Amino acid sequence: MEDPAFEAARLLADGLRHGKHLEVLPASCRPLTRAQGYAVQALWPGLLGDTVAGWKIAATSAAGQAHIAVTGPLAGPVFASRVQPDGAVLSLAANRMRVAECEIVFRMDRALAPRSTGWRRAEVLEAVASLHPGIEAPDSRFLAFERAGEAQLIADCACTQQMVVGAGVAPDERVHALPALRVQAQVSDGRSPEGLGRNVLGDPVEALVWLVNELGTAGQVLEAGQFVTTGACVPPIPVHEGLRVQADFGWIGRVSAGFA
Repeated sequence: MEDPAFEAARLLADGLRHGKHLEVLPASCRPLTRAQGYAVQALWPGLLGDTVAGWKIAATSAAGQAHIAVTGPLAGPVFASRVQPDGAVLSLAANRMRVAECEIVFRMDRALAPRSTGWRRAEVLEAVASLHPGIEAPDSRFLAFERAGEAQLIADCACTQQMVVGAGVAPDERVHALPALRVQAQVSDGRSPEGLGRNVLGDPVEALVWLVNELGTAGQVLEAGQFVTTGACVPPIPVHEGLRVQADFGWIGRVSAGFA
C-alpha cells in the first residue's frame, strides 16, 4: 500500500505538472493537520525533479485568511523552474486563480536551520543579503481552494505556481519602516491599486521571521541563496491574458509581469 503522504504529494505534483485540478484529495491520503500537510509538501521536489528556489507565505492578511478559511498564514516552496526575471510573461493557461500579488522579497545570505529557541528578528535580518520587488501568480490544485482547509492547502505548497523576482538592493535601516512602505501597482487596463507593507502580517520583516520559524517546526532549512516572498502588500489584482502589471516598491525598486 502506498504511503499516504507520498500518494497525496504525487497527485498534487502531477496537478502542477499537467495543469490539472482536484475536488479534494482521497480520504485515504488526505492530510488532517498542518504537520501532515508539511510532510506532503516536503516530497514535492523529488517528485517534480525540481529544486526549491525560495519560499512563499500565503494568507498574510486577515481578509486572506478568512477567504480561504484558515487560522493563520501558510508556508510553501517556490520551485526554480517557476521563477522568472523582471518583465517576464506568465502563462495563465492552467491558472484558475488568475491574480497578481505584489510582494516584498528577501534573499538570504546564509542558512537558518531549525533550532529549539527559534530565530529572533535581529538574527534573521543579519542573514538577509538583499530585498527585491516581486509579483506572484499563485494557483491551487484544488477546484474549490477556499474550502480545502489549511492542511490540504499546505500539502498543496500554499498555492505555489509562478513568481517574478526583480533586481535586488542591499538592506539598510529602512527595513524597519517597511510597514509604512507604499506599494503602487499599475495595470495596463488603467487600474492603479495600491497598498502598504503593513498589510503583510503587520510588517514584512515579521512575516519573514514567521516563515523561518514555521519552516523550523516542519524540519526545513531556509538555505543560503533562497528567497522568501512575504505576501501581498496590494490586494490581489485580477488579471487576464494580454494584461501587464507593474509594481513600484519605492526604494526597493520596480518589477513588472505580463500575462498570456
